[in-house]
Amino acid sequence: MRVILASLTAPSGASPRQESLAVVTDLLWAHAVPADGLEHVTARFTHDGLDLYLFVRATADDVALPRRCGLLDRISHAIAAQGYALTAAR
Repeated sequence: MRVILASLTAPSGASPRQESLAVVTDLLWAHAVPADGLEHVTARFTHDGLDLYLFVRATADDVALPRRCGLLDRISHAIAAQGYALTAAR
């Protein structure tokens, strides 16, 4: 199991909305496929957006990172529709 971080920035520096945690988490689950290895998601507010901690079933980071990237690519339009932008993925 690997924990992979992705950070989202709120629109125009606005404070993130409370419902954003649930919406973004639901988007991740709705678009995840078994090959992503997604086991758990934790979302937390930051001063300018959200941090997403993705718990991915993988033996090493070099396996987990491409899985995370594929999932985030699939939901990029849905995240943008919520007013967020992916700013960092580690």
